[in-house]
Amino acid sequence: MTVSEYNNCVDLYSDGLYRFLLKNVKDTEKARDLVQETYTKLWSKVDEVSFEKAKSYIFTAGYHTMIDQLRRERRFQDFTTEESKRSTIDFSRQYSDLSDILNEALDRLPTSQRSVLLLRDYEGYGYGEIEKITGLSEAQVKVYIYRARLAIKEYVVKMENVV
Repeated sequence: MTVSEYNNCVDLYSDGLYRFLLKNVKDTEKARDLVQETYTKLWSKVDEVSFEKAKSYIFTAGYHTMIDQLRRERRFQDFTTEESKRSTIDFSRQYSDLSDILNEALDRLPTSQRSVLLLRDYEGYGYGEIEKITGLSEAQVKVYIYRARLAIKEYVVKMENVV
């Protein structure tokens, strides 16, 4: 890959990668750092990755970089306080926008399910492409997407989440 092709990759794919990572990590600075780290990895492999395969490489590297970051952070988190925050229902909140409810439902999904769902529904990847990006089998990708959609549906249908 030439320098101009690398710069073209940055122009073409950085926004999509940023959106994908931001939806997963929920922190703009972390998402920006992950995008930067992903493009650093691409630059180190610039001789090995062709321009035609760059999009797949970028999203694969971004996904794995994000997973590594989340694993490092989990070592230092207290899971009990996080789970107690999630399980507490605040009836004083009033939702006027369905996107708030959907984003909260996405937040409750396990990382693997959220990632494949975002790759499929937000970024428009096919099952085979998601399989290559995540390293999961195509059957497992389909199962994760099904379970994620089912969990979101069950969350949205609950009356206390809508009221």
